[in-house]
Amino acid sequence: MLTLKKLYERNQEILSYLIFGVLTTLVNFIVFYAFDTVLDIQYLIANALSILASIIFAFFTNKKYVFKSESVTIRAWIKEFFLFCSFRLISAGFDMLSMLLLIGVLQWNSNVAKLATQIIVVFLNYFFSKWFIFKK
Repeated sequence: MLTLKKLYERNQEILSYLIFGVLTTLVNFIVFYAFDTVLDIQYLIANALSILASIIFAFFTNKKYVFKSESVTIRAWIKEFFLFCSFRLISAGFDMLSMLLLIGVLQWNSNVAKLATQIIVVFLNYFFSKWFIFKK
């Protein structure tokens, strides 16, 4: 039992990121599905809206629960938010281009394309958050 506790403590950040990464991906996918499939909004617009929703959700959960970052000043908070959004826009660019390629060119189902794209985006976002945004 002690070994499991040590293992958890040693990998707590990664486990938390996985949990909140899954939740962020769910937010992204549900918002995309609602706009794309239910409301029949053009897939790139639906994708942009889903990215925006997931960025907002991810910032607050990553800051508080994953990387446990505490901004002492409003300026520090704004800096983290700006960096977070900047790097998420890089992965959003990948997301948009992937969707354009998978749906527009390769004719994939939009929901399948969204799911495939999100797998890579989760890894990109962890790397950016860990090494550039919420670094200790």
